[in-house]
Amino acid sequence: MRLVRAAVAVLMLAGATLGTAASTAGAAPAEGTRAAACPTGWGSGAKTGATVRSDHLEDIRTGRHECYDRIVFDVPGGGDQIGYHVQYVDRFYADPSGAYIPVAGGAILDIRVGAWSYDVEAGVPTYPGKVGEALPGVNISGYTTFRDTRFGGTFEGQTQVGLGTRARLPFRVTRLDDRIVVDVAHSWTS
Repeated sequence: MRLVRAAVAVLMLAGATLGTAASTAGAAPAEGTRAAACPTGWGSGAKTGATVRSDHLEDIRTGRHECYDRIVFDVPGGGDQIGYHVQYVDRFYADPSGAYIPVAGGAILDIRVGAWSYDVEAGVPTYPGKVGEALPGVNISGYTTFRDTRFGGTFEGQTQVGLGTRARLPFRVTRLDDRIVVDVAHSWTS
């Protein structure tokens, strides 16, 4: 009988422990602990999405997240068909002139988005970037990964931006309605 009581007591204790673990699994982490696991596996190789149509770039903005820094290219009317090509390069050159544009940082992402930065028919800019200069209205001071931004210009329906990063880090590109999003991770591991 003692053996049965001992076995029941052990099972009850184990059940209580499992119940407590299950109830705290979804709870918010304690202060000072990481709230989310950072994604890995993005890689640092070139990423391309075919251009189906070309609209007009109207804004470039950035944001800081727990695991990555983000740059967003707003192309109203582009839907989910905006083309892109993003890759690390040794040096940043404006297309088609081939002019070298210095970009600060340990690595440089050459970002090309399938959108004009000016309205060809009206002859007016839709995005106020100047070739070789930092992106207007974009302040990346205090960012973990981003170090510099440079406008490369627009040629044949593609706008080019040089993004200086702390190092060659994994990144992903997401095509959403009316925008292209580039996230660059803070590190190779979570």
